[in-house]
Amino acid sequence: MSFTLPTGQRAPEFNLPGSDGKSHSFSSVQGKSGTLIFFTCNHCPFVIGSEDRMKALYESITPRGVSMVAVHSNETQNHPSDAFPLVLERMKEKGFRWLSLDDSAQFTARAYGAQRTPHYFLFDKNGTLVYSGRMDNSPRDASLVETRELQDAVEDMLAGKPARVPQTDAIGCNVKWWDQDAHWMPGDACDLDYLYVKFPHAKAG
Repeated sequence: MSFTLPTGQRAPEFNLPGSDGKSHSFSSVQGKSGTLIFFTCNHCPFVIGSEDRMKALYESITPRGVSMVAVHSNETQNHPSDAFPLVLERMKEKGFRWLSLDDSAQFTARAYGAQRTPHYFLFDKNGTLVYSGRMDNSPRDASLVETRELQDAVEDMLAGKPARVPQTDAIGCNVKWWDQDAHWMPGDACDLDYLYVKFPHAKAG
């Protein structure tokens, strides 16, 4: 199996502390119509460039029964701004309404095969993965957006159709793993290089 969870697989369970002071499993955060899990952090410019779109997406999909949950997995020794207490501060500062989960042990990031920040995993109402990858082709600069694969996948899912594009390569900074170089990726991680040739402004750091 490739590093990243394949389309059609069930969502791995987890037990992680949340921004609401409670512990959460996948089952406890499932939406009645679907669930969007996304791996993110505080410092990544691709995340920062996407935050307004993330907020708009949250406001769009949650009334339709799709829950949206952030998972923070970066190591914090070399990236202290990604520590969960600072995540809570940024949530308040930016008005993020989604639930954030602390995956500092990185077991959930490994179970899902998170590669970059941001990296989105969309599950249907039964907890089956229907889409993973990017939100669109330009997370860092909204003015350059040409595609909207995540929104398309949500619409397809809610219409009872397969995602027209079930997987794309996430565009962003590598997940920062404990005891690994900052740009380390597992050998079996998918990396669709053509995206960065076609969209050179989206090259990850």
